[in-house]
Amino acid sequence: MSAENIRILNTAKELPNNIEAEQIILGSILVNNEIFDEISTIINENIFFDPIHQKIFSYINKLISKGLLASPVTLKNYLDNDQSLKELGGSEYIAKLTRLSTSTFQARDYAKVIYDLHLRRKLIELSENTLSEANNKNLDSNAIQLIENTEKQLFDLAERGKFEKSYMSFETALTETVEMATKAFKNDDGIVGVPTGLRDLDERLGGLHKGDLVIIAGRPSMGKTALATNIAFHAAKSLMEKENNKSSVAFFSLEMSSEQLSTRILSEQSRIRSNDIRRGKITQEDLEKFIETSKNIIDLPLYIDETPAIKISTLANRARRIKRLHGVDLIVIDYIQLMTTGNFRYDGRVQEIGEITQGLKALAKELEVPVLALSQLSRAVEQREDKKPQLSDLRESGSIEQDADVVMFVYRPEYYLEKSEPQAGTAEHITWQEKMSQVHNQAQIIIGKQRHGPTGIINLEFESAYTKFKDANNIKFDN
Repeated sequence: MSAENIRILNTAKELPNNIEAEQIILGSILVNNEIFDEISTIINENIFFDPIHQKIFSYINKLISKGLLASPVTLKNYLDNDQSLKELGGSEYIAKLTRLSTSTFQARDYAKVIYDLHLRRKLIELSENTLSEANNKNLDSNAIQLIENTEKQLFDLAERGKFEKSYMSFETALTETVEMATKAFKNDDGIVGVPTGLRDLDERLGGLHKGDLVIIAGRPSMGKTALATNIAFHAAKSLMEKENNKSSVAFFSLEMSSEQLSTRILSEQSRIRSNDIRRGKITQEDLEKFIETSKNIIDLPLYIDETPAIKISTLANRARRIKRLHGVDLIVIDYIQLMTTGNFRYDGRVQEIGEITQGLKALAKELEVPVLALSQLSRAVEQREDKKPQLSDLRESGSIEQDADVVMFVYRPEYYLEKSEPQAGTAEHITWQEKMSQVHNQAQIIIGKQRHGPTGIINLEFESAYTKFKDANNIKFDN
């Protein structure tokens, strides 16, 4: 039996592999170097199971990378200096590979076979490592961290298995742009991205676009969570109304519990005050209406994670899991300043917040969904006469403004005016009452940054009893 056959028999007994497919790929490239470009997005030298084939592919890669022809002749210098290849037959083995060559189309299929077997080997390796680490009682990391690390590695394997190119031609980019424009034209509302449910905001933004990091910022009690909840509910409802659509909205609530969030949504939909619901100050008719409303939205594709102080890596892993299991169209995070990175190498929060926002932007691009994240504003707003927020007010801003594609501020003048009530019975109090009636239920979304479009102010109404934002419906506000 030849040395080659003995080698193949020995390797074939170990892990999933297909030596013949590897030979066909190598031979095909040596006959037609253009095949290398076709399959280089699928495989590299580490994908091959046979160490000899790894070396041959590496030599071919070196030649082609230098702009040289990779052929049995140009490989000769490498063959003469590689003892393992010489023992295998050197030039004679390379010549055999060329006789196994196939077409470009078939070579790509063989490349996918090789890659699939590589993934299977990685799965076996991952399983063995997980088993070993799980049995090791002296590990610094706990079981939850082990699960999260394993999940991430599994997701990475799944993503790498899609054979996607890291680049695209200008022609492809133009085609996608035309498709986007066509979709917007055919949509009566001109919305390409995920709808927010607010007419004027959707008109200004065109919906929330995949890959974008959208920030909603504001001082406490401005209604950030209410706005985010309204948007999440509307997005989930629009998904529910689509047939055969496997997708959802993921809501990471670091401050409020899932029960509090669902109470807000039910209050808004049933038109029963959330405060009355919590205190049990409702009638039998209200309770029946409340229950009936819950039945109507029970299938809403909305998933809530209420983990406090969640790490950016943990959030990313859980978002990947939701996408894998349920699909995801929108990720909402309430709020950035309650997140951590899980390490202590930073001198201050500014750097840590910077890593968090970079991670959120990367997650938006990786999962190809919009990420809507809430952010607190600094106290500088309270110290100004004009309380309207601006970009410089972003708390621990760091890279929030830099990383975000859209930055929006929630502003309710009624909140600040209410806090400045003069003494009752005075002329100032009468004037104050008139101003209060003018700004009652007024709210604004101030778009301070939009990478792909104009900034400006969107006027809304805010029903505090139901924590609901809605379109202003031609009410003229004082901007």
